Amino acid sequence: MCPEPPDDDLDAFRAAMRDIRLHGPSTRVPTRPLPPPPEPRHSRADEAAVLAELLSGPDPDHFESGETLSYRAPGVQESVLRHLRRGGYRLEAEVDLHGLNRDKARAEVARFLAQCRDQDRRCVRIIHGKGNGSPNSGPVIKRQLDGWLRKLRDVHAFCSARPEDGGSGALYVLLRRSG
Repeated sequence: MCPEPPDDDLDAFRAAMRDIRLHGPSTRVPTRPLPPPPEPRHSRADEAAVLAELLSGPDPDHFESGETLSYRAPGVQESVLRHLRRGGYRLEAEVDLHGLNRDKARAEVARFLAQCRDQDRRCVRIIHGKGNGSPNSGPVIKRQLDGWLRKLRDVHAFCSARPEDGGSGALYVLLRRSG
């Protein structure tokens, strides 16, 4: 509880406030929060159509020999790929394609990459497996991913993951920043 101020202080305060008038309620319009930024619906639909078209193209004719995959888009520095290969980027999302056939894997990759683009995710992991369950043809999804990802403008680089992150059964993918 506060002690009462001395009478002379109270009198001085009242004298200072004598000419003050109270105002009624404000007639100002309250400020509203800013509306969300516009959604680029048409450009997103166009990008989704291009992605679907690219992913539905013929099987890739090229496939790197050996178990590991590696790619960097034109203009991307070798040091970026080296940093990716060493696990130098923080993984922000991942998708596991185990048990999916080629068509379901293609649709899942398209959905996953579109979601990553919308959420501005930069480095992701795609787990494709080593193809041990595939018939004698080897790792089908791995071979498909190599071709699919090379066609996408949003992919800066990709490479096989480090052993602790899946090795030759997974890819680190570095995506272009949105915006």
